[in-house]
Amino acid sequence: MKHILQMLLRRMRLPLIALILAYAVSVLGLVLIPGVDDQGNPWRMNFFHAFYFVSFMGSTIGFGEIPYPFTDAQRLWTIVAMYTTVFVWLFSIGTLLAIIQDPAFRRLLSYSLFTRHIRMMNEPFYLVCGYGDTGSLLVGELSSRGIRTVVIDIDTERIDILKTEDLRGYVPGLCADAAESDSLVAAGLTHPRCAGVIALTDVDHTNLTIAITSKLLNPSLQVICRSESHDSEANMASFGTDYIINPFDEFAGRFAMMFRSPGMHLIYEWLTSMRDSPHKDFQSPPRGRWVVCGFGRFGKSIQEHLSYEAIQMTLIEANVEKTNAPNGTIEGRGTEAITLREAGIEDAAGIIAGTGDDANNLSIVITARDLNPDLFTVARQNNRSYNDIFQAAKINHIMQPGTIISQKVLTVILTPMLTDFLRLARHENDEWANILISRMVGVLQEYPLEVWTLKVSTKASPAISSLLAEGEEITISNLCTDPRNREECLACIPLLLRRGNTEELLPTETQILHVGDSFLFCGTREAERHMKWTAWDHNALTYICKGIDRPSGYVWSRLSRQRG
Repeated sequence: MKHILQMLLRRMRLPLIALILAYAVSVLGLVLIPGVDDQGNPWRMNFFHAFYFVSFMGSTIGFGEIPYPFTDAQRLWTIVAMYTTVFVWLFSIGTLLAIIQDPAFRRLLSYSLFTRHIRMMNEPFYLVCGYGDTGSLLVGELSSRGIRTVVIDIDTERIDILKTEDLRGYVPGLCADAAESDSLVAAGLTHPRCAGVIALTDVDHTNLTIAITSKLLNPSLQVICRSESHDSEANMASFGTDYIINPFDEFAGRFAMMFRSPGMHLIYEWLTSMRDSPHKDFQSPPRGRWVVCGFGRFGKSIQEHLSYEAIQMTLIEANVEKTNAPNGTIEGRGTEAITLREAGIEDAAGIIAGTGDDANNLSIVITARDLNPDLFTVARQNNRSYNDIFQAAKINHIMQPGTIISQKVLTVILTPMLTDFLRLARHENDEWANILISRMVGVLQEYPLEVWTLKVSTKASPAISSLLAEGEEITISNLCTDPRNREECLACIPLLLRRGNTEELLPTETQILHVGDSFLFCGTREAERHMKWTAWDHNALTYICKGIDRPSGYVWSRLSRQRG
């Protein structure tokens, strides 16, 4: 606010001086020019009457000549004062309107309102740096789950888009460079309610700077960073960044899993899919020789992970020397039929279009499919605005960096235990994965499964803690029972039990609960809601465990005791 007043006073200096002088001279003239009262005697205005007259005359309201009719000299001076004050007022108002329309002033006013809103926030929030494809998708998902966010982006157009988004709650946005510490502090980096910082810009150095600044100014914050190079990852890790997400390595690892363990890949997809995104038909990629177009950061990750699965690959790269492509790489973009034929596309099992240009990736897939209709196609989609085009191309598997990063961030924020479950599940065999898939199919609906955690504690689950304190034995089966009808089970599956330092995958329903236990479940949204109700409501849990339907509410409880 201090800067806004300084700018207003600086820009309004000349109009204010002109206005003061015009009023001062007009008032002084009316005081000095003699008039005549109603008795014909000489009379002079005092400063109060003169200022009062100039005030309503200068605004062209006009109440007449007061307190007595004017002489010709007074009327002549009034004409001069009238035109002078009107002109000065027009000049002042025009200057004020110009200031209000000045982009610099509007940015300053917006910044002041933004910082004021941040200071008044009393709910936990995440600071999201970067509102591109990934940031907009993540903010939308967090908003739909009732989690507050604050956005900072250097692009004015992106902040304008944020203001027009139909989000569940208000998301304040600041147009500034997130690499500057002042901008991060203004956006709430040191705010006591800030829960974490998520750096999602498309520049690794900017994300690194955000991570360093966050850890130095607020070491207790959880910091999640996007990185597309291994050098930046190592640098971020050295400063204690909590989670570093490389979308290329994430996708390459999951894609390689499709060859090694299709069932495990399906579990990954079902448990980490975005909310309200429809299920896709699972297609297992064939083994054989694959053609990979583009040997940048994405192509290198694909080659590294597929080589572990003994998949033979033929590389196509437009700039072989710059990317240090291995010997045998075919030089070209892959959009030309002659280049694809040289790579042996006719007898290839699949093709991966992994360049940084969406149009080229679509051209590669379509051209390759014309030459070999039986190809399994994989394409990298960098911009979500091409969703309709990529869907129309009927590509078997689409790699979207924004979606991959958002899924990982949501997992870290909402269900950290899911990361541990997926880590442990990697070591299980296909038989274990297939058994879990068969159980998940039983509760699977049109949209992805919800994943949630439940901790046995007085704060998180008071009903459970209360019954355990009374000596009641509660099992996982009780948690998975419908509180409306104890003869029916909820559509959910226990995935992980953490007790102290031990972790147990797929705990049995006969497992007895202890204070301090943490559970990971997956199931329908309705099952999650009813289970949390059971954990909080003492009467609901008593009904499940003992079959006693206790009346709730003061009136019904009194009536029940009186009848007893």
